[in-house]
Amino acid sequence: MGKLDGRVALVTGASRGVGKACALALARAGADLVLASKSLDETDPRLPGTLREVEREIEAMGRRAHAVKCDVRFVDQIFRAVEEGAQALGGIDVLVNNAGAFWWTDIADTPEKKWDLVMSINAKAPFFAAQACLPYMQKAGRGHIVNMSPPLKPDQAAHKIAYLISKFGMTLLTHGLAEEQAGNGIGVASLWPVTIIESYASKNGGLGGPEVWRKPDILADATVAIVESDPQRFSGRALLDEEVLREVGVTDFSKYACVPGTNPPPIPW
Repeated sequence: MGKLDGRVALVTGASRGVGKACALALARAGADLVLASKSLDETDPRLPGTLREVEREIEAMGRRAHAVKCDVRFVDQIFRAVEEGAQALGGIDVLVNNAGAFWWTDIADTPEKKWDLVMSINAKAPFFAAQACLPYMQKAGRGHIVNMSPPLKPDQAAHKIAYLISKFGMTLLTHGLAEEQAGNGIGVASLWPVTIIESYASKNGGLGGPEVWRKPDILADATVAIVESDPQRFSGRALLDEEVLREVGVTDFSKYACVPGTNPPPIPW
């Protein structure tokens, strides 16, 4: 039995990358998983990985998993995924708002379509996912929400303004909702990597190569550390992965390097 035995976690964008790593790590810690993503069983050579594959991996661990096709740009799909997952597995105790849209480009090269995409996925979707999950957490008298978003640092906005408006919006959700739910046993925290993480966003965005990346497992392990803790321990904070892991006694991060023996440099947060 893991520390999260009997808990149900919902992870958005769970078909690959950080979302998949978080789902698998939560399952190893004992949680049952609601998996949400646009890719239920469809395959795309540009973005390999489906929810059904992750679902099978979790069930092979002896945990329950329920995959739900959900495009988080649409609020009705978010609420339907939460309701379906809660009915299938008996509630929602943990929400990991991981699904994200990447766009690091100057304002002059940002069309309205890209603006709308990052706002709907990075800012609006986590807001309404939290809204949909809160009644289940309030009923249970406990809960955790983890938002994959950075500390508020306006000096980082240049050349990625639209992206960071959307991501800072998610972080403001963390700060505000943590205070709103402090009396309900619900913790809300933001989590962000110290280094670039191996993902299709990093690969397709041209953000270096494996020698400067860490595996998504570091964010997954930090997520588990937050969720295994008392809800108020990390609540209201915008945290870096190393910061969380150090607080629970982890000081050696070498195992997370994509290329063994390298020391990936930090991104300036």
